[in-house]
Amino acid sequence: MTYINIQSGTDSGNRDKMKLYHCVNARSLRPLWALEEMELDYELVTMPFPPRIEYEGYLDINPLGTVPSFVDGDLTLTESTAICHYLVEKYAPTPLGVAVHEPDYGGYLNWLYRSDATLTFPQTLVLRYSRLEPEERRIPQVVEDYGKWYLSRLRGVETALEDREFLCADRFTIADIAVGYALFMGISLGLSERYKANCQRYLKSLMAREAFIKAVQKR
Repeated sequence: MTYINIQSGTDSGNRDKMKLYHCVNARSLRPLWALEEMELDYELVTMPFPPRIEYEGYLDINPLGTVPSFVDGDLTLTESTAICHYLVEKYAPTPLGVAVHEPDYGGYLNWLYRSDATLTFPQTLVLRYSRLEPEERRIPQVVEDYGKWYLSRLRGVETALEDREFLCADRFTIADIAVGYALFMGISLGLSERYKANCQRYLKSLMAREAFIKAVQKR
């Protein structure tokens, strides 16, 4: 698929494909989902986890060793929500972005930042100290405390969805991708059973989207 960048007038058919380095169900699912929603042309590299150990040469691409890494020409990005934000701005127009002149622009940005700083962060501690660390280094108290922390931070999501289908701008945006990933991650961590009604409904609707299904099926 050849995609025309409306803003710059450049033709991606004359350049290398964008490349996303991905691990199954990691935060790289956010940009992968966005790429599928936007029907952009990209190359996917699916790696074993952790890639810094299991994928030779990955530290040359991303010295942090974290997932994702995204390459577009000379640019490399390593933050999942930033990649989504980059895509909707760079390859506009798309309804997945919210423009500065729209009333919900501030809320849109707040959800993008909140998705990692407030929601995914405590999940990483639950994951680390329940599964990733060797048995003798696992800490049940950390798992319990940060699981509760994450669930308490969902109150804002639950409230926001009381009278709407999506988080902002009366449409599906990358804010829903960013926050929706955290809700999806909660399934594998055993946290989703404690989601309240609006979050349960919202997550179910997001997981039914064709682009999400395509993204999670890619290996």
